[in-house]
Amino acid sequence: MASEAGDRAAPGARIEYAESFAADRFPLDDLSKDIIGHLQEDGRRSYASIGKAVGLSEAAVRQRVQKLLDSKVIQIVAVTDPLQLGFPRHAMIGVRCSGDMVETADEIARLSAVDYCVVTAGKFDVLAEVVCENDHALLDIIHKIRAIKNVRETETFMYLSLRKQIYNWGTP
Repeated sequence: MASEAGDRAAPGARIEYAESFAADRFPLDDLSKDIIGHLQEDGRRSYASIGKAVGLSEAAVRQRVQKLLDSKVIQIVAVTDPLQLGFPRHAMIGVRCSGDMVETADEIARLSAVDYCVVTAGKFDVLAEVVCENDHALLDIIHKIRAIKNVRETETFMYLSLRKQIYNWGTP
């Protein structure tokens, strides 16, 4: 989330999913997929309840969930509503690079206002989603992105109305 004072994440902050496209995948069987599906419906659902639904003991569900967490297949987090928290300005920023796209994306991802950053193929080399307090904070983050080495051009897409947002990738 953007703030005028903070433009960087804490030192050593983890960049989420930096290695998510690696060739080595964690093997998922149907039971693990079922467990993930239940957690996507309600991340606070008890292991006992999930166990009853999928035919496993509470301990077996707990072990599977821990393996999924440790292998970074899943994260269990609270998803907030930025509007309710005072961050009404949302935008996707398309970035064209003149040099190393991955290095540039990693630098952009370190900015605290950036909550999603991907290297892409197509018109833009990098897409970064930002959530800001106001137009001034959005302008500030755009200037910070444009100042990053290898950033050649940016285009900002302001969000006017969120129509759908779900988190159920990879499950039936």
